Amino acid sequence: MSTRSTKRVVDVTVAVVLLTALTPVLVVVALLVAVTSRGRVLFRQRRVGQDGRLFDIFKFRTMVQNAPKLGGTNTTTSDPRITAVGHVLRATKLDELPQILNVVRGEMSLVGPRPQVPDDVARYTEQQRLALSVPPGMTGLAQIRFCGLEKMLSNAADPDAYFYQEIFPRILTAELRYVRNWSLWLDFKIVLLTPVAILGSLLGWSPLWPQITLSTES
Repeated sequence: MSTRSTKRVVDVTVAVVLLTALTPVLVVVALLVAVTSRGRVLFRQRRVGQDGRLFDIFKFRTMVQNAPKLGGTNTTTSDPRITAVGHVLRATKLDELPQILNVVRGEMSLVGPRPQVPDDVARYTEQQRLALSVPPGMTGLAQIRFCGLEKMLSNAADPDAYFYQEIFPRILTAELRYVRNWSLWLDFKIVLLTPVAILGSLLGWSPLWPQITLSTES
């Protein structure tokens, strides 16, 4: 069995275990979303997967109804579209848990490049499209490195301009480094770093993560 095939087996096995173990958490979060704001519990958005294939990503809804029509693509911690429960879910990344379904369906992996919306993929150079050669992941080098992205954007005068001019190229640099240095061991280290990165972001340690995550690429 090839290492890529092994990765898929690991993805499905771990995803099924997580779905079983986290069912109580998923139910509680779903109820909180449902009773505290109007709208669907799950948010679906079109993303670009491996080899450019489109798929719908699943997340717990963290914003008010019709949020995409009420503001820009990128959000900050002070975005008025985010609900009270949504702030907690986004800070702890619990809103990402439904993506386990995307992993089971084969649209995503546990670890991989950040799944982008079509408009952002349209900005890729030919070289950057290498990031589409593997399945996108629930977590990855870029997700860890920019775990506190909304806090970073909160300090920018123009969040969208700052994101595309300063952050977006660095995200793609991390994605390409992941693809070029991929191994099961690298995936394992990223999984271990993910909860630490989330805690670090909550406690304001996020500036440390670029140095720590880059050390996983050796």
